[in-house]
Amino acid sequence: MSTEPTQITAEGLTELKAELDHLETTRRKEISERIKIARDFGDLKENSEYHDAKNEQAFLETKILKLRERLNSAVVVEESEEGAHARFGSTVKLRDDESGKELEYKLVGATEASLADGKLSVESPVAQAVVGKMAGDKVRVATPRGDRHYTLVSVD
Repeated sequence: MSTEPTQITAEGLTELKAELDHLETTRRKEISERIKIARDFGDLKENSEYHDAKNEQAFLETKILKLRERLNSAVVVEESEEGAHARFGSTVKLRDDESGKELEYKLVGATEASLADGKLSVESPVAQAVVGKMAGDKVRVATPRGDRHYTLVSVD
């Protein structure tokens, strides 16, 4: 499978490797043990514990393959200290001009994006609007509910 390179931060690459290592070692052993125990319950045709464990094993192996693919296509983008423009790896603070609410995001690759963790994909509309901008700049983001207007409070 040939895939296009995907941007990732050094931190994201470390997390990806750690997750893959955990799945390939600890989780594989746990599931293997579950299969072994379930096999001892008897007739495999009607053994739901065995079938559940085998299904979990299949999901695990699929996830491992996907993570390996991400790892193989990952290109670490170094975070630059130059200038005050928002870019890949920057942490940006935005203020919603309508509500006054402030939002803070780290701009990361699509594969490591997680709004719950404050990580916003550089491919997202909001990130696309702020990339190249400096603190104090106003940005407009088109959304299904209409345009949103933000002020870029800071770029780190």
